[in-house]
Amino acid sequence: MSQISVQPVAYEVDGVSFEGQLVFDASSSVQRPGLLMAPNWMGVSQGALDVARQVAGHGYVVLVADLYGKDVRPNGPDQAGAAMMPLKNDRALLRKRMQAAFKTLQAQAGKAPLDTTKLASFGFCFGGCCALELARDGAQLAAAVSFHGTLDTPNPADAKNIKGAVLVLDGASDPLVPRDSLPAFAKEMTDAGVDWALTSYGGAVHSFTDPHAQVPGMMQYD
Repeated sequence: MSQISVQPVAYEVDGVSFEGQLVFDASSSVQRPGLLMAPNWMGVSQGALDVARQVAGHGYVVLVADLYGKDVRPNGPDQAGAAMMPLKNDRALLRKRMQAAFKTLQAQAGKAPLDTTKLASFGFCFGGCCALELARDGAQLAAAVSFHGTLDTPNPADAKNIKGAVLVLDGASDPLVPRDSLPAFAKEMTDAGVDWALTSYGGAVHSFTDPHAQVPGMMQYD
């Protein structure tokens, strides 16, 4: 029987303290692929940990990235927006924090049965944007996966830095991801020769993977 362990992992970026959460099956010593999970705009929340536990149960070592700092845990959409927007508007800073979290994941081989040759990133909403930006920044990822994340980037040419495959899962009726960003993303990936795929689910809106999303027509579980 699996025994899912959740352990806080402290690290620093520019003198600021961050605390991610390492999630893995402690009942097995078999090396597992590692996944850096970028949570939605609520950051390191109970919902994010629930997802990480589920994923870890399928045979992965997961680090839930802390993108805001140890002392920033949003309580509601206003606080989440205030924490998220400075990073959305400063992609260099966003990438720096994602790279720090990725290096922290790589350093967990002593704590968890982690295969550091098999690493990928995935994220939800804002986290989807983060996973894509980490790939664009040249991280050694086998794959980057975005669930209902925004696709725009200030430097599309950076797609040439992507090492692995890219998968985007999109709600075809998502009002928060501009529809014209899909062909722009396709061109960006194709021009850079990336192994990419994009699936749009008909009728789905934003946050379609989140059971707690209950804003009809905007953010809704599907």
